[in-house]
Amino acid sequence: MASAVLVGAGAGAGSVVFRWCIDVFTRALSGHPDYAGAAGASNPHVPWLGPYFVLLAPVLGGLLYGPLVNRFAKEARGHGVPEVMLAVAQRGGRISPKVAVVKTLASALTIGSGGSVGREGPIVQIGAALGSSLGRMTKAAEGRMKLLVACGAAGGIAATFNAPLAGVFFAMELILGTFSAEAFGATVLASVTASIIGRAAFGDVAFLVLPEFHVDHLDQYALFALLGLVAALTGVGFSRALYLIEDACDWLWRGPEWLRPAVGGLALGLVLLALPEMYGVGYPVLERATEGGYALGFLLLLLAGKVVATSLTIGIGGSGGVFAPSLFIGAMLGSAYGIGVHHVLPGTAGAVGAYALVGMGATFAGAARAPITAVVILFELTGEYSIILPLMLAVVMATATSRLLTRDTIYTLKLRRRGIDLEGAAPGARIGAQHVGAVMEPPPSLLPAATTLTEAAALLSLSGHGALPVVDDTGEYVGVVTAQAVAEALADQPDTVPSSVGGLAEPPEPLTADQPLAQALHTLLSAAGTGLPVLDTDRGRPIGWLSHQSALRAVGSGGAP
Repeated sequence: MASAVLVGAGAGAGSVVFRWCIDVFTRALSGHPDYAGAAGASNPHVPWLGPYFVLLAPVLGGLLYGPLVNRFAKEARGHGVPEVMLAVAQRGGRISPKVAVVKTLASALTIGSGGSVGREGPIVQIGAALGSSLGRMTKAAEGRMKLLVACGAAGGIAATFNAPLAGVFFAMELILGTFSAEAFGATVLASVTASIIGRAAFGDVAFLVLPEFHVDHLDQYALFALLGLVAALTGVGFSRALYLIEDACDWLWRGPEWLRPAVGGLALGLVLLALPEMYGVGYPVLERATEGGYALGFLLLLLAGKVVATSLTIGIGGSGGVFAPSLFIGAMLGSAYGIGVHHVLPGTAGAVGAYALVGMGATFAGAARAPITAVVILFELTGEYSIILPLMLAVVMATATSRLLTRDTIYTLKLRRRGIDLEGAAPGARIGAQHVGAVMEPPPSLLPAATTLTEAAALLSLSGHGALPVVDDTGEYVGVVTAQAVAEALADQPDTVPSSVGGLAEPPEPLTADQPLAQALHTLLSAAGTGLPVLDTDRGRPIGWLSHQSALRAVGSGGAP
């Protein structure tokens, strides 16, 4: 608890410093607190350049952060969250402490010089690096180290966006990938601590001022569901475009990496000259779109422009997040969608701003597949409970559609392109590269579904497995019964529990012999018993048994079963 509070305080202070750096560099390089809100104006520092200063600002910024990242922390390049996810999944939560300093300066320079990226990726990586550093200083165990990394990420999100709940769920849903009472308690402490510091520095106000939300007709729910489908396509499309443009930049560039951001800054400057609303994060433009301040055609232009500008910023080596661009793209999509349905169904559609708000959450959910975070952060931004039902509907539709379209999210795709599977074995690991069939042991005795609970208790106590497979009268596999389930049933009143194990058997997530061991171990970790049956892919019957002990025995024997 004390460590979580310390990490939260560090993340909150880091957020204050980061926001201050962004403000300083933005004013120095553009002459405005947020140039996206004064798009097309000249820079008062160099008024004779007029709006053409945007051609030089990204180049100057690239000359500053390019050598910094290349020399001191290459992992500070890009949007940051995938690196934190990788550190938690395969590196024991270890992140270099210098990442916090380099990421702060590089991301602030990127955004201040016109890079069209967000603040959340950098602050997540900054907070996570602080948590990892504290874990190393206190010699924390690996599980505790990972939790401190998640606390840093939660604190960073909470302080930066004044969204403490969103910080908690972002950390558990995306960084840890699991929910537990301990993780929730620790991340809440870090998030609350960071939020207090953030509110002391920035005030107790939302980082966006959004219009009131209301649903005028029940028919609008069908329109919100359809918006969720469209947002999923948009979110997945944004993910693909991001890495497609990054590939193009990799293919085109043949010079030293430290010079790449400066030379690529010329291309980014041309985009900013054509569409200056893309300068920096772009919150003023987002707010105006939610208020219905743009025409349909210009909204679509802003949507496409953000996809290109963000992808180009990341592709040339810039440092910044993709969460805020996802919200921006979703707001443009939702506003355009709202204007469209208002023309088609003027008596039913309702306010355009409602679709913009729902589009923000749904597009992020489609890109990142983090539905709880998407719902919570939009609720915290608006403070309107009436947003919950349509937002939940659209977010679920977007998440489900995104899962059908692609196995990867905007975060995991970056790692998979580098040959890293978060569910697979870590490079050089002695366990995980094998297949289940190479390490499984013979299956234990099968329990008929008609076996009484008393008989099952005796058999389970002698088996040493903690769980046994169950078959029906025809010999077909129906699931697994665990010692825990039988013990709990015997402790209840007799008239409230099944008379045989057939009523307690539950089919776990199936394992097959050709499945990678690393993936199977993730399934085994969440199982109630101490092992799981390995099933025949053709007939679905148990042909083996997998436990952690059998995997360890395989390592001890050099990988042979």
